[in-house]
Amino acid sequence: MAEPGPGPRPSPSPSRAREEEPGPAGKEEAAPAPKKRRLAGGERYVPPPRKLNPGVSFGAEHFAETSYYFEGGLRKVRPYYFDFRTYCKGRWVGRSLLHVFGTEFRAQPLAYYRAAARAGRLRLNEEPVRDLDIVLKNNDFLRNTVHRHEPPVTAQPIRILAEDEEVVVVDKPSSLPVHPCGRFRHNTVIFILGKEHGLRELHTLHRLDRMTSGVLMFAKTAAVSKRIDEQVRQRQLEKEYVCRVVGEFPEHEVVCEEPILVVSYKVGVCRVDAKGKPCQTLFQRLSYNGSSSVVRCLPRTGRTHQIRVHLQFLGHPIVNDPIYNMEAWGPHRGKGGEIGKTDEELLRALVEEHRSKQSLEVLGIGEEDLNCAGESKDCGNSGDCTKSAEADPVNGSSCPAEDEKDPERNDVAASPLNSDTNLEPLDKDKELSLCGNQDGQAGEKGWEEKDPLCVECRTSRRDPSPKELVMFLHALRYKGADFEYCSSMPEWAMEDWQE
Repeated sequence: MAEPGPGPRPSPSPSRAREEEPGPAGKEEAAPAPKKRRLAGGERYVPPPRKLNPGVSFGAEHFAETSYYFEGGLRKVRPYYFDFRTYCKGRWVGRSLLHVFGTEFRAQPLAYYRAAARAGRLRLNEEPVRDLDIVLKNNDFLRNTVHRHEPPVTAQPIRILAEDEEVVVVDKPSSLPVHPCGRFRHNTVIFILGKEHGLRELHTLHRLDRMTSGVLMFAKTAAVSKRIDEQVRQRQLEKEYVCRVVGEFPEHEVVCEEPILVVSYKVGVCRVDAKGKPCQTLFQRLSYNGSSSVVRCLPRTGRTHQIRVHLQFLGHPIVNDPIYNMEAWGPHRGKGGEIGKTDEELLRALVEEHRSKQSLEVLGIGEEDLNCAGESKDCGNSGDCTKSAEADPVNGSSCPAEDEKDPERNDVAASPLNSDTNLEPLDKDKELSLCGNQDGQAGEKGWEEKDPLCVECRTSRRDPSPKELVMFLHALRYKGADFEYCSSMPEWAMEDWQE
């Protein structure tokens, strides 16, 4: 699909309505219609909320928000303006906006929110917010306009394996989240299929972890989705994965039934623990090249990171797993569940190891996500964790939750980098300038809009290499009562493959 060439584009008005990605129930929060009525002295009127619109609806206006360009083996998204929208949460009622920002949304310093208010980026019931001391009421509608930057993903195309009037089946590349979450919107399977293949209004049947590649199914109608979802609930769906693990895996079949506990939804880390949820995975070695093994994996349950955690427990973590094959787990890298650290110490060690390698983006988080309040086994960013990872309505970060449909699902992402820089208000008469790529030169399709309030625009960061965005775990086959879809074996799973 041809993309428009680079060049200046009109600056969108912060007050212009934009669409938010559908929430966990596949519904959007619509702005309340403005109404007029007489008010008592000093009383602030709050319009009644509108009903949520059903359906997953990404259309031409959403796809036109920005465009892609390709550079260094990566698919990149040009920065764009976006509105995060939410109704006032029950726990916010009676609290000031300043207090809510300072206690729940610490991805940005308070100086940023003050500057955003002065620039007209914050709106309450569609009226500009000038005073952050305003006290929130039930049904208040908050809109926050941000300059959005998305992390790059691999430039590998999404290959369509099968398509008919009921389903579309694709071979998902590693590094791509399935649906919009956190910082990812256009760099997702859903948006790329819509923008480049004209496939819209798809129903997600299952998900794969952002770093996992392979067979991914979508239903084209609600009826088909319901039918296949019933097979998932009845555990009639057979899933087969293939991976490359460290060392010589046993030749005989190995069954792991260790329970798995979520350590952190935010960072996306699990471990074996007696207090965890029961699960079962069958493993069978396919080949061994003298240093690593290719292993066939048959998960019988669908816990978060089930395959990866079980392989780590067995002492054969995936070769390039950015979480479960790290020194942070101790000298034996978590084999046998021996970690020697508390959950908090483990998380700190993992973060520090990636920070030292400048690879937090590969882990799926940013410095700002670590600064947000509420890190625990419960979701801390928005307080409303669901099975499809509700985005933080103010900053855009997310809290992924367990997905019983798939054992390798964890769409973790984050919001723009934190900074204590003093931010200036947007000059309404000043056009947005254009900045080049990280080398300071504007390459082909490499132009980016630069926003004076955006910390990310002033941040220079290293792009991950395409190799860093690939993990050796692949969904090879999905089989149901009346269907079976397979992808080809990835190159790294060939018997004679060498690093």
